[in-house]
Amino acid sequence: MADISLTASMRSNLLSLQNTQDLMDMTQERLSTGKKVNSAIDNPSSYYTAQSLTNRASDLSSLLDSMGQAIQTIQAADEGIEAITDFADQAKAVANSARDSSETESIENYMKQFDSILDQIDQLAKDSSYKGVNLLNGDNLTVVFNEDRSSKLEISGVHADTSEEGLAIDRAVGWTVTDDIDTAVVKVTSKTYGSNVTANEYFTYDGKLYRNETGEALQSTATVDVNAEGIKLISSDAEVVKNAEAVTGTTNKITVSVGVDETSKKAIDASITQVEAAISKLRTMASEFGNNYSIVQNREDFTENLINVLEEGADKLTLADMNEESANMLALQTRQQLAINSLSLASQAAQSVLSLF
Repeated sequence: MADISLTASMRSNLLSLQNTQDLMDMTQERLSTGKKVNSAIDNPSSYYTAQSLTNRASDLSSLLDSMGQAIQTIQAADEGIEAITDFADQAKAVANSARDSSETESIENYMKQFDSILDQIDQLAKDSSYKGVNLLNGDNLTVVFNEDRSSKLEISGVHADTSEEGLAIDRAVGWTVTDDIDTAVVKVTSKTYGSNVTANEYFTYDGKLYRNETGEALQSTATVDVNAEGIKLISSDAEVVKNAEAVTGTTNKITVSVGVDETSKKAIDASITQVEAAISKLRTMASEFGNNYSIVQNREDFTENLINVLEEGADKLTLADMNEESANMLALQTRQQLAINSLSLASQAAQSVLSLF
């Protein structure tokens, strides 16, 4: 088939119309995507630079999530320290109450309370984990701040339980004085001794425990005078030795709490000192974790801002000016219409040949 011959003016107008259409297609793409660089063909330098910036921003966004989880882990530890400190303060109050008491039974009750609080401290230290990491149980935490892992923070875990490795608080021991009582001289219900009670030996009368501190033996036939000088009331409850005569063994003795003296006071003071040292250690832990929390939070804020900078930089290389592109589209539409009109005029010259027939 032979080529169709077009006049020079028609070819010129047709070429102009095609170029205008190409420009309109490109402008429409920019308007639809919002970018002036949509592929490497548009502008290789800007495209690959923007892609590099976008990739780094994406990598930092992943690290941003990790930083947020690290902050939560530190917060879990901080909450644990705060609760443990409250328990330590409570334990100190219990020990002070025991220090001010002179009743054996009361002090024994305080001992149970003290030990119960220490058990709660141990349990709380184990429960302060977040996503499997427990900074209060010796676990360490590594927080990464950049994409090549060259910038990081190592957070060392601590032991916040009552063990020697941790807060070093012993269970209540020695808060009341204990002694061995010879069962041969114990008569719980008898109104007479029943046997001689030598100096410093114990005996019970009318449900109470006494000690003979008169310096001489009390005769078995004597009537008990609980108000006599040298007869010391040790406990208002002699139930602890009621079954003493059933005790077997080579020593035939039992150990009972017999009161509070300077030795027991020293034991309570030692417990108070341990708790105070533990509170000081907890405050140091809280300070260290608070410092680490601030570091991670500041790095998180910096990373968020850096991501915005990277994305903004990429946008400056690729985003289109929508106002400019809209104006271009309007101008191209006008140019297209003019080209069509011009092509129409050029074709009229060829059509004039028909008038000869």
